[in-house]
Amino acid sequence: MSSALSICRGLAGVGLCLALLQAASSQPQAQSPAHLQAPPELRPQHPRPLTQPAAAAIPDTPQILFKGLFIAVQSAQLFADSKTFADAIPQFAPEEILAHYREANPVSPEALKSFVAANFSMPGDATTPVDATLAAAKVSNERAAITHHIDSLWDQLTRSTKTAPRYSSLLSLPEPYVVPGGRFREMYYWDSYFTMLGLAESGRQDLAEHMVRDFAYLIDTYGHVPNGTRNYYLSRSQPPFFYAMVGLLDPKDPAVSYARYLPELRREYAFWMQGEEGLKRGTAHRRVVAMPDGALLNRYWDDADTPRDEAYREDTELARSSGRNAPQLYRDVRAAAESGWDFGSRWFADGKTLATINTTEIIPIDLNSLLFGLENAIKDGCAHAKDAPCVGEFTHRAASRRKAVNRYLWDAADGVYRDYGWVKRAQVPRISAATVYPLFVAMADKAQAAAVARTVSRDLLKAGGIVTTPLVTGQQWDAPNGWPPLQWMSVLGLRQYAILPLAETIACRWMIGVNRVYGENGKLVEKYDVVATGRPGGGGEYPNQDGFGWTNGVMRKLMSLYPKDAALSDPKTCLAPAA
Repeated sequence: MSSALSICRGLAGVGLCLALLQAASSQPQAQSPAHLQAPPELRPQHPRPLTQPAAAAIPDTPQILFKGLFIAVQSAQLFADSKTFADAIPQFAPEEILAHYREANPVSPEALKSFVAANFSMPGDATTPVDATLAAAKVSNERAAITHHIDSLWDQLTRSTKTAPRYSSLLSLPEPYVVPGGRFREMYYWDSYFTMLGLAESGRQDLAEHMVRDFAYLIDTYGHVPNGTRNYYLSRSQPPFFYAMVGLLDPKDPAVSYARYLPELRREYAFWMQGEEGLKRGTAHRRVVAMPDGALLNRYWDDADTPRDEAYREDTELARSSGRNAPQLYRDVRAAAESGWDFGSRWFADGKTLATINTTEIIPIDLNSLLFGLENAIKDGCAHAKDAPCVGEFTHRAASRRKAVNRYLWDAADGVYRDYGWVKRAQVPRISAATVYPLFVAMADKAQAAAVARTVSRDLLKAGGIVTTPLVTGQQWDAPNGWPPLQWMSVLGLRQYAILPLAETIACRWMIGVNRVYGENGKLVEKYDVVATGRPGGGGEYPNQDGFGWTNGVMRKLMSLYPKDAALSDPKTCLAPAA
């Protein structure tokens, strides 16, 4: 316990400290919960407990290291993007900088800015130089040009940080990795799976393998994959795509790779399920929720309940204007950041405004689909390793999750998967592109997949692809924006159920929209307007970013799958979705 107390020293928020103390004091469990036990004939004689191994000490974040100075800089809005100062590199030890700060007492914005410039090195964007030839608005062979452009971007977006600058927020990694681009100058969790799709098509399997080993390192070091490789991201994760990344290493037989990375897959699963043992019905612990019938499902969470380092001013202003309990608001904002959908109407109690965000009260269809995928990956890896008890346990876990999803998150009347409000015990009455996740992980049956396809075609398919939600809120994870990962998961999910015309229509329309923006400015951006196709997306806390890792990856993959569609220029020429 003393080591856990030392880890807790200086943590941002009591919640994270308590969670770590609970994990440190938990004893190995005698067996899995009763409702998740394998059949007697497959039950292990000595079951492996789903407990977390000891994790590395959590480094102090900039908010903790620089105290009043950090608050002053962020509150004064010295930088247009709050993330800039969170990523700054201190030129001296924090204690020395704080001593100088107290002595100088820079009150005015000008004096504060001068002090920061003298004591910190500011990070640059992970921008990528645009090849003037490729950036031409009209090129003779646009498809070839954009393919060449994407292939040339991988090296420009590759970073190596075996040693991170001292006192900076950056985490070191043993191998090279690809960053998304723009303000996202570190490796991000779920982005990287979609980036790897393109790396494979570009013949850069070496980089994909490096990145998988980096993610395995993060799990082995910290007990989970953080949102991104900054210390201020360590209190949360992101949608668990690690198993899908591992599967890309051996696409013809993913079980080979699953077996190789079984320790890390199981550790990540233990992270998401921490607190499951003995959880009372109708209650939650961290990321686990016990449903009224005793089934276990998961939610997004964050172990801290303070303003985010990378958005300190935005979060504190939101707390003041909302009139809500600040720690709970911060927790819900952070949990939405763990979802990757930061922010959108999925998490708003009123479906409209960020101030009503209640992420921790929601059981999301995307997270539970991915955990179903992780459970099956562990099962397949164990089968390859000839571990029959493990196969039995995770077969049962996946079946239990599928049953619970069908009971709580499936709306048979409307043919859609919905998020579920576990506190109110009712489905969230809104639709989003997250409804395609059960198809992506092959959790839906054929009738459900067909119904989802009809709903997607009717409510989400637009001129430029799949819209995130039908609602316009000014947030980036709502209309009119479409995001690369949602296009890919829709396409692959539909293809797995042989719903081929709709899959091709989505791919075709998306590629045309991306090509149009590229033809205008020579850039591949983070998100796109899929309603008025051919425009970059907008909304949210920061401007649309250039680079861009997951756009490059998804575009490269779709162009390989549908080469004829990649050459089209008018969405009206795409295959009709019902053909």
